[in-house]
Amino acid sequence: MSDKYTWILYVLLAGLAWGTYVPLVFYGGNELGGKPSSRIMAILCVGMAYFFIAVLVPLALFLTGQQEWPDMKTTGLVFASLAGVAGAVGAICVIFATKAAIGSAKAEGLDPDTFKMFIAPLIFGLAPAINTVVSLFWHPKPGDPFHFGVKSAHPLLYVGILFVGVGAALVLYSKELGEKEEKEKAKAAKLLNASPAVASATPAIGSPS
Repeated sequence: MSDKYTWILYVLLAGLAWGTYVPLVFYGGNELGGKPSSRIMAILCVGMAYFFIAVLVPLALFLTGQQEWPDMKTTGLVFASLAGVAGAVGAICVIFATKAAIGSAKAEGLDPDTFKMFIAPLIFGLAPAINTVVSLFWHPKPGDPFHFGVKSAHPLLYVGILFVGVGAALVLYSKELGEKEEKEKAKAAKLLNASPAVASATPAIGSPS
């Protein structure tokens, strides 16, 4: 593949990885018992995977000489580490979001499994909007990480961000509609189950009381 389109391949792979992250961690946490300690274990599992993929593999590449050591600049190390912190905090927050969503669903008498489909669209709708704002104003230069300014972009970019916001609003609205329908079905099922008992307790017309 041409270098011109290689980045698109990696974008698709990142989207596939992050898009499946929420359902995977949702199911994994439930399989571990669904308790508060289960979420901590899920965090530990995610951390172990991070350690293997993001620590051991790069170290092996450097130590075996397959990749040369880069310039160990303080600013590069600090901000790259901050990126790791942001990624780890985001991953942990997703786990706690699933935990809170399950608790909220159970408290309202709803199926908690349906909540997982709303978490990722909201997170990945908010993330590009924040990324765009940061990228518009933060323009770090070599040796000068705190360089700010306003960089204009094509107007269609702002239209796209607006659509992202509308999409997030529709996700939340669809969640409310889904909860309303589910509650109405549950209410109708209760009435249906209660009706035979009511009928049997009511004496027929003309029968001796």
